[in-house]
Amino acid sequence: MLMSSQKSEEQAVLNLACAVCAAVRTAPKACGIDNMDTAVVTGEDKLRLADEMRRLGEAFPSQIFTRDAGNVDASGAVVLVGIKYTTRRLNERCSLCGFENCAACASAGATCVFTGVDLGIALGSAISMVADNRVDNRVMYTIGKAAASLGLLGDHKLIMGIPLSVSGKSPFFDR
Repeated sequence: MLMSSQKSEEQAVLNLACAVCAAVRTAPKACGIDNMDTAVVTGEDKLRLADEMRRLGEAFPSQIFTRDAGNVDASGAVVLVGIKYTTRRLNERCSLCGFENCAACASAGATCVFTGVDLGIALGSAISMVADNRVDNRVMYTIGKAAASLGLLGDHKLIMGIPLSVSGKSPFFDR
């Protein structure tokens, strides 16, 4: 069997995207509470995601959404990493969110400080795996905003996207 470089590179991106989802799942989380979810976006759904980014970009004062949509177009796959806004039930022992306890945080519609911490640790784990495999990538909030707008991760509100690309030059730098 002979596999072309294009086919093997496409397969490598898909395999890596799935491995990144596993890395996010196994990343440490505060209090052992896992509120994360992931998805791999390709094909028509990737086109729809890029189109939503362009739509959002029409109302945004800079060209960042439109520029990043072009990066999604140039990628082989996009990994979505999302986390739900929930507390960690530490109550009065914590208060890092600025509220007296978790109930006050939740009733104010605020976000537990560990939501961002958990997402950051998971993204670090994901990007480490991608870097170890020498695949071009970049973490983009613009992808997450469009994914949330489309409901691609259900009720997850805080989502980041990681486009993956194998090409002679990274499309994510010198943009």
